[in-house]
Amino acid sequence: MRVSEYVRHDAVGLAELMARGEVSPAEVEAAAREAVRAVNPAIDAVVETWPADDRPAPGSTPLAGVPFLIKDFGISMAGRRTEMGSRLTAGHVARSDSFLMRRLRRAGLVTVGRTATPELAYSITTEPVLYGPTRNPWDPERGAGGSSGGAGAAVAAGAVPVAHATDAAGSLRIPAAYNGLFGLKPTRGRVSLGPALDEGFNGLAVQGGVSRTVRDSAALLDLIRGPEPGDPYFAEQPSRPYAQEVTRPPGPLRIGVLPQAWGGRRTAAPVAGALDRTVRLLESLGHRTEEVTVALGVGWEEFVLANTRLSTANVAASVDSLAAALGRPVDSSTLEPSTLAAHRYGRGVSGPEFVAALTVRNRVARGLARYFETHDLLLTPTLPELPPLLGAYGEGAEALDGLGWIERLNDHSPFTMAFNVAGTPAMSVPVTADTGTGLPIGMQFAAGYGREDLLFRLAGQLERAQPWSGRTPGVWAGGRS
Repeated sequence: MRVSEYVRHDAVGLAELMARGEVSPAEVEAAAREAVRAVNPAIDAVVETWPADDRPAPGSTPLAGVPFLIKDFGISMAGRRTEMGSRLTAGHVARSDSFLMRRLRRAGLVTVGRTATPELAYSITTEPVLYGPTRNPWDPERGAGGSSGGAGAAVAAGAVPVAHATDAAGSLRIPAAYNGLFGLKPTRGRVSLGPALDEGFNGLAVQGGVSRTVRDSAALLDLIRGPEPGDPYFAEQPSRPYAQEVTRPPGPLRIGVLPQAWGGRRTAAPVAGALDRTVRLLESLGHRTEEVTVALGVGWEEFVLANTRLSTANVAASVDSLAAALGRPVDSSTLEPSTLAAHRYGRGVSGPEFVAALTVRNRVARGLARYFETHDLLLTPTLPELPPLLGAYGEGAEALDGLGWIERLNDHSPFTMAFNVAGTPAMSVPVTADTGTGLPIGMQFAAGYGREDLLFRLAGQLERAQPWSGRTPGVWAGGRS
């Protein structure tokens, strides 16, 4: 199979070719490896590849035989390195598969490597000291987002059609938006984080994937969803596979539109223009839209402070545990300035402050739940600006404390975090692009708890009405676009 043919198919399409015997899994895997070699020198999205050790029977699942990449964070694969983008954990090898990795194997996905992440996934740009910056295939001078930036850049460039991603504050939706992909953050409890974790970042973190087509993300979620023994959360299982929802009409929906983010961050003109075009598209499809204000249940400063306390306390605990297990120091030789600042701040968070932060989480969840009693969905830009130049996020990081760093991240991504706090599903859809630069612009749709089905229905409708899979970046495995 030539790479030029490989990149013309999404994951479901490749699996169908293999099921019909038109191409072998070995040929598809070889094409994926060639695609990685073709694009990775320009974008630095894949930090390691390895010989595949799974040989699924073609046709055994909707994604059997499809090449896949896992993020270097939030998942463990027995015998493979899990370094979390950090010098602190460089060379660390996982001893066993996580629950998610077992499900990926059962899904028939052929995992061929791991993708880049910022240090400990604690940034919305992927520029770790350990492996260097991941570049956006649409403009290599710009960032690919984070923390699933390697996954986003690899899929956008055609290395693989779908890849693993995580999301604790927008880490899946941000790279989806910056790289012109579809990315859905599932409901809290939809995909297990076990057995090492009961929850990530006190319920803010979830597992998922990014893809070039809606049906690929739906098929992936169908194959990895469901509880495991000991999980602390339970999301009711859908009445039908998500893959079937993609082709079901959503019917007329009531969609609130939030043009400007909580906290006063203004949406840049190119993104505001894209939002207006999206609203017109929705109305042409029969949906009712109206500009709304949405109460978080707390003030923005209280919201950011609570999330800082939760996230930095988690970082501090993780760093201390990893340093002790690996016998390494916690200093500038192992950690970047922003992570060290988070570690220092997190160690100073008191028990009462931590419990108060959990109370804020509850208030936000209740506040957003009230919104979804009167509206089907909420539409916002995924991000308020176009992808920034590499290095922009890190300027002056040495002078920031743990709170200052989170304030910076929330300023750049003010629309995404609330849905992690509430535990509700949200997706970034590449409906449109900037009319000047051609850079992709993601639109975020959020739904009530457990309503991924509604999101997939709308996403499928939008994809049919305004297809995006034909748009390819300058760095593309199939050759120049």
